[in-house]
Amino acid sequence: MPLHLRPFVRWRCSIVLASLLFSCAGGEHAATVTHPLPAGFPHFLVEPDDVYIVKNKPVTLTCRSTPATQIYFKCNGEWVHQDDHLIERTVDPATGLPVMQVKIDISRQQVEKIFGLEDYWCQCVAWSTTGTQKSQKAYVRIAYLRKNFEEEPLGKEVALDQEVLLRCHPPEGVPTAEVEWQRNEELIDPKADPNFFITVDHNLIIKQARLADTGNYTCVAKNIVARRKSSSAAVIVYVNGGWSTWATWSACSAVCGRGWQKRSRSCTNPAPLNGGTACEGQSVQTSACTATCPVDGGWSEWSKWSACGTDCTMWRSRECTQPAPGTGGKSCQGLDLQSLNCTSEQCPQTVSGAEDVALYVGIVAVALCLTLLLVVLVLVYRRKKAGLDADVADSSILTTGFQPMGIKPTKPENSHLLTIQPDLTTTTTSYQGTLRSRHDMAQKFSVSNGPLLEPLPNGSQTLHNGKLPGEPGDFVSRLASQSYFKTLPRDTVNTSYGTFNFLGGRLTLPNTGISLLIPPEAIPRGKIYEIYLTVQRKEDLRLPLAGCQTLMSPVISCGPPGVVLTRPVIISMDHCSDACPENWAIRLKKQSYEGTWEDVLLLGEELVSEPYYCQLEAETCRVFTEQLGRFALVGESLSMAAAKRLKLLLFAPAYCSTLEYTIRVYCTDDTQDLIKEVMQMEAQLGGRLIDEPHVLLFKDSYHNLRLSIHDLPQAHWRSKLLTGYQEIPFYHIWSGSQRYLHCTFTLERLSVSTCELSCTLCVWQVEGEGQSFSLDFNISKDNRPLDSDFLLVDNSTPALAGPSAFQIPYLIRQKICSSLDAPCPNGADWRLLAQRLKLERHMSFFASKASPTSVILDLWEVQHFHSGNLNQLAAVMAEIGKQEAMIFPGVGWGVLTHTHTYSINTHTYIHIYTQRQTDRQTDRSSGWWVQERSVISDSSIDQRTNQRRDSSQNRVNPPCNAHTHTLLQHTHT
Repeated sequence: MPLHLRPFVRWRCSIVLASLLFSCAGGEHAATVTHPLPAGFPHFLVEPDDVYIVKNKPVTLTCRSTPATQIYFKCNGEWVHQDDHLIERTVDPATGLPVMQVKIDISRQQVEKIFGLEDYWCQCVAWSTTGTQKSQKAYVRIAYLRKNFEEEPLGKEVALDQEVLLRCHPPEGVPTAEVEWQRNEELIDPKADPNFFITVDHNLIIKQARLADTGNYTCVAKNIVARRKSSSAAVIVYVNGGWSTWATWSACSAVCGRGWQKRSRSCTNPAPLNGGTACEGQSVQTSACTATCPVDGGWSEWSKWSACGTDCTMWRSRECTQPAPGTGGKSCQGLDLQSLNCTSEQCPQTVSGAEDVALYVGIVAVALCLTLLLVVLVLVYRRKKAGLDADVADSSILTTGFQPMGIKPTKPENSHLLTIQPDLTTTTTSYQGTLRSRHDMAQKFSVSNGPLLEPLPNGSQTLHNGKLPGEPGDFVSRLASQSYFKTLPRDTVNTSYGTFNFLGGRLTLPNTGISLLIPPEAIPRGKIYEIYLTVQRKEDLRLPLAGCQTLMSPVISCGPPGVVLTRPVIISMDHCSDACPENWAIRLKKQSYEGTWEDVLLLGEELVSEPYYCQLEAETCRVFTEQLGRFALVGESLSMAAAKRLKLLLFAPAYCSTLEYTIRVYCTDDTQDLIKEVMQMEAQLGGRLIDEPHVLLFKDSYHNLRLSIHDLPQAHWRSKLLTGYQEIPFYHIWSGSQRYLHCTFTLERLSVSTCELSCTLCVWQVEGEGQSFSLDFNISKDNRPLDSDFLLVDNSTPALAGPSAFQIPYLIRQKICSSLDAPCPNGADWRLLAQRLKLERHMSFFASKASPTSVILDLWEVQHFHSGNLNQLAAVMAEIGKQEAMIFPGVGWGVLTHTHTYSINTHTYIHIYTQRQTDRQTDRSSGWWVQERSVISDSSIDQRTNQRRDSSQNRVNPPCNAHTHTLLQHTHT
């Protein structure tokens, strides 16, 4: 491209020479002189400005000039390729001159190539027929904000009205971070409160400390990239005490003569606050005083009798004036007025007039009215009483639907086999292995005998073998009718529910890794709760995440909230944090009834007094909680090395008849519930899994995730992707708010007969650090077997109740707890059991419970529900020296090795297989004992024992697999 620069050079030389001459004459004003441009010389209407790249978003530089024939950008001394320019040509309507506008995009990768050497700059150069003009330089910088403050504010204790200085040096950042201050999480505005002043170097000055200024102060730094908070500095404004004014003197202590009087003052002007010093000096003063002696009063002489009045009475009086009472003396005792009847001669005679007759008539009339009113009231009362008696009904009809079921008495001949006495104080029927699911026809969520919800109706359904019947949709619709459950998902696939009593049970969401264990005795005896467990979809419920926080688990709901639990239940769910807990601050969040999310637990700082506890394993989290509700794990990265586990799933069409072939690569959190959803969605789309899922660590580095396909056989395949790779934005993955994130690669085969495809998938976040996976398969059909773990095959029952929900039988469990709960001098108690089961890091939590052994066994049940082996637990008990806890009482009975539970009508039967102790010690399995136990009503157990041994028809072999279980069940049924 020819550039005509000669006229422009001559003109620039003349301009420079003229400016030098003028500068010699004008001095310091020479730099301010501007020169008019020649006609036709290009000048800029818009010049590029300095910009910042936020995370991975490219920036656009714009340049506009007139008249200009060509405009190009030069960045860091190199011309930008012509194809990267976006050119727009127009004509100025006022002058008719051509106007040319050019835009270019600058990416983060271009700036990072020269990072650390110098600032990345770009300049616009415009040409016209008369010359060339350059614009100002626009600098492109990568915006960032470090996490750590260079100087954080420190707490202080200051006196009232004293000046306070809180220092803050924000983290390094580009652009420079703006600083604001908060007091108790509220923004401080110096304009609204002149008592605050923020200096140029971001320090906060409180001019005169007031009591209202006491609080936690936080320095907040923010720029276009992020917002950081410093640690809080507690400022305590204390007040030194001051004396109030003296009170008046008290009365003299002596009634007559010399005594003492006192006065007092208090340290309330002002009172000492927030650790201020108390007042110095005396609070009470005393002084001598002399009291005047009291004078008791005395009567004067009686006056003369008055004349006899019309009432035939005459009067006389006296006064208390000899002496009058003084200085607290007593008043005179007695009457000061006396009367006397006159004699018949002295009393004037009077005749009764019409006034006396009217008085007597009025009294008689009032008496008659009162009598009539009393008669009327008696008649009305008797009539109402008769009406009430006629309406009384037998109240027993109101309780017909709630009559307790009868309790079968224990057989006398088997009374010596009982190990648990029946609880005759409860009238509510309990369930073991069989549940009665009560559904409210009025769309109400019901829990029987509970103080929170409505009574149960008279309908019931029976749950055989611990499996829940009924319509799950009816249950979900009833939950959704409550105000607290408006956000519950309406699909029944992600919800399990059941009815439980004091024997406990388990709820499971198959193929999700989510379960709820309700231990025995967690529900009070006499109570029956209908409990649900569900997983929330992320689009249904958004958690408020700030800063570097990310969702690390599914959002789990269990309830109903507010039910009374006497022991913690255990929620199991997957999490996606890496194996480096030091890089994370992980919090357990719970949603309150008002809908706000609260931090209830910080992992590593658990308090045994709190109703929540969390055990974090490599991929699973166990949450102990005494309150049901909605929970989620949220992690906050403490460094850029923090990473969360992602699962990459590769899908392709199961059948392809066209030349185009698509490969979908999903990127989800490494939790089973999300993998299950992707599997179900692809099954509906007709896709198939073409490779085993791969785990990828995604770091908190603000870099996008990039994916590309390489090594395609060029003779048979070609990629239709226009760019070298595809990107998933960082914040889409880190926030966890978007589900089913995936990239689609469209390939094209050159012939319909081509069926073999081999390529390499590369995934990386930072250049030079990534993973690659080789793909080699047949697109027409693929018969390679895939691992069942990746296909999420889970046949577990969603709801189990009673013994069927636990590996350890109820009787054995009680015996182990009674054996290990009591402290043992040689240490053979629950603490040694926790060590043997590798749970010693939770010792303080176990010790805070009334029965530490039961909590340990609950955790063992959760961890070994699918792969539990009672032989392993029996071996641990033998190492502790408590093997007798695993032995049933009775002659010839042995160590527990297997149990089987089934239900018939209202009875639950437990087959317990034990091996003789002598045979176990000599490794000779010479025989098995079968004990059949029937459990009915609320903790009442009818035990029937059949001991069959050394007989061809009654000999029972130990169960080995699921098929053997079925045979044993039919045999003993």
